Amino acid sequence: MIIRYRVLGPARAVPHPGGADAPLVPGGARVRALLTALAAAGGRPVPPAVLAAQVWTGEPPRDPPAALQALVGRLRKAIGREAVELTPGGYRLVTAPDEVDLFRFDALTADGLAVLDEGPPAEAARLFGEALELWQGPPLADLPDGERHPLAVRARQRHAEARRGAVAAALALGRADAALPEAAALAAAEPLDEPLQTLWIRALAASGREAAALAAYEEVRVRLAERLGTDPGAGLRALHTELLAGPSGGGDAPPVPGNLPARLTSFVGRGDDLADVTAALSSRRLVTLVGPGGAGKTRLALEAADTAGATSTTGTTGTTGATGAAYPDGVWIAELAPVRDGGTAAADAVLAALGVREPPLAVRAPGQAADPLARLVEHCRQRRMLLIVDNCEHVVGAAAGLVARVLESCPGVTVLATSREPLGVPGELVRPVGPLHRDAALRLLGERGAAARPGFTV
Repeated sequence: MIIRYRVLGPARAVPHPGGADAPLVPGGARVRALLTALAAAGGRPVPPAVLAAQVWTGEPPRDPPAALQALVGRLRKAIGREAVELTPGGYRLVTAPDEVDLFRFDALTADGLAVLDEGPPAEAARLFGEALELWQGPPLADLPDGERHPLAVRARQRHAEARRGAVAAALALGRADAALPEAAALAAAEPLDEPLQTLWIRALAASGREAAALAAYEEVRVRLAERLGTDPGAGLRALHTELLAGPSGGGDAPPVPGNLPARLTSFVGRGDDLADVTAALSSRRLVTLVGPGGAGKTRLALEAADTAGATSTTGTTGTTGATGAAYPDGVWIAELAPVRDGGTAAADAVLAALGVREPPLAVRAPGQAADPLARLVEHCRQRRMLLIVDNCEHVVGAAAGLVARVLESCPGVTVLATSREPLGVPGELVRPVGPLHRDAALRLLGERGAAARPGFTV
């Protein structure tokens, strides 16, 4: 008979198929902690010392090996001698990860998220529903200090994703009224989570409560301004435009945000370079243009950003959308040339370029970081955008640290850097920018000369 193990809530062993057999609930907190620790290993051996440390947190027995052996005997008596075996690597629960609800929950949620992106919403709803049925309480609840266990932390994150995915699937199926209570609860728990607030506002609108949806948007807008010093992202603004247009739709799409300067002169030559950099941005999250001063790195970066931002592509990084602009939260350039030190000034410069104001102490959220780099990550974490970091060479260490932190923490951000030397960040794609070819250089000289002095010829 197969035994399935439950550690999402009270630890227990459930015979499968169940029939008349009741779940096996070991008696004693230590025995349940041992079962939880073994189940969390997913069938892999756990060294005795590791098991003892998990079961007797802060109060080890006088003879840990003997105490653990006695505890294993009690667990075997409760769920069957053959269920726990001793191997050279330690004790193991004779099971597979799929027979432990913790791992099955994770897999079902991951499948649901994948289907929600590309498949039928009914299948996504089924997967999320099956996952949420497994959630019977806090993960690893019988394990002392289990709340801080990495698997418990991940499980809670997955639980939030499953709840959110279930709401999104219900909305896609036209079941807004049924999804509304859960959407409200999720939005209240994460007041600064823009995608979640978007889901909540969309649920209100889909259930026929357009006025309430507009009021909720205004609350979110004010909250973001007061706590983060920023405006709603492109997704929320687009939804706001839909709400203002009414059920019949219509109107133009909201402009994509950004701060790229208008170019006042023509872009000469570098057609191949432009195509190469634009293509690279569709598949890589960090592209660095490297070359001597005056080579044209910044101009090439601006032209490539314009081209990439207007192109709808599906890259391998998940930073671009299948429809609409590639970077719905905008294309931004941060100029590091004025930065004179390698401390927090680089992060301050990028925040200023993005228009992020430091929230006053009086309205700063509890626990909200004042560190500029932490604020930058907080701002960018849920956005899909292209960030140009220009002239990095004189603060290359600070620039590299900033870019690495943003790329690690903000999966929707792509960075295009310009520098006289590579940043040295993992995943960086370096593209050298050399002098213009002779014909292009002569054409550029002719155009700029004629603009400065009428009648000028090369």
